Order: sequence, then structure tokens, then C-alpha cells
Amino acid sequence: MADTRWLDEGQQRAWRAYLGMQGRLTAELNRQLQSTSNLSLADYDVLVQLTDTPDGRLRPFELQRALGWEQSRLSHHLSRMQRRDLVGREECGEDGRGAYVVLTDAGRQAIADAAPGHVEAVRRLFFDALDPDEVETLYRLASAVLDRLDAAAARR
Repeated sequence: MADTRWLDEGQQRAWRAYLGMQGRLTAELNRQLQSTSNLSLADYDVLVQLTDTPDGRLRPFELQRALGWEQSRLSHHLSRMQRRDLVGREECGEDGRGAYVVLTDAGRQAIADAAPGHVEAVRRLFFDALDPDEVETLYRLASAVLDRLDAAAARR
């Protein structure tokens, strides 16, 4: 334990504030989506990834990488979304063993209906508390941490 680099008081305060903010913000955004659109935040995240592609389809490993989810979580969640007709599956012509996760018409409509309220909640709960310089600082901080996470993942 002598080699442990403990957090100093300022780091501990910042870390705990970040964890509290992240947890409460995620919970509130999830509540907002469920109450207004019957989507979970996880549903919304999947639908965003699919709508960001020109043809509304991704291979499961691409979706897993984009979301940062474990394979089992993705598989179970996609099954639930498929039962609700938000996504479907298509065989992959290039790889007979593979498949695509595809956005259905119902999934496209669900995110189109949910997006205005969700964006307003993100703006109200998060961005309205920040000035433009703080938004830029947040972007730089998040990018630096994401770069470290990418480097750690590449070493695995």
C-alpha cells in the first residue's frame, strides 16, 4: 500500500462530485425518457448509434464497441428491443455467420419522437449550467480521459 497514489483532497472532492453528477444525471435522463417516450436511456443510446449510420444498421461488434458494453449486455438488450420492434436483425451477405442490427421503422419513429424532449432535458439539466468556455473545457477534459481509455484498451 506504500506505492498507492492516493487522491489528494481536491482530487477526492472532484471525483466524488463527478460520480454524483454522472449517476444523478443518468438517472434523471432515464426517468425523463421513460416517462415521455417509453424508452430507456440504453434504448436511446442504441437507437442513436443506428441513426448515425447512413443505412441504419451496424454489426453487433461495431455497436458493442461504440457503446462500450459487454457482449452479454448488448445481446440481452437487443433481444428486448427486438421484441418491441425497435430493432431487427439481418443476415450479413459478406459473412454467412454474421448479422446486422437494423433500425426498424418503429425504432426510427421512437427516436424521432423522443429526441426533442431528451435534448431539452440535456440542455436544461446540463448545458444551461455552463458557459461556453466551460463547455470547451469539458470537451478538452473528456477528450483527454477518453484518449487514455482508448490507449488502455489498445494495450489489452
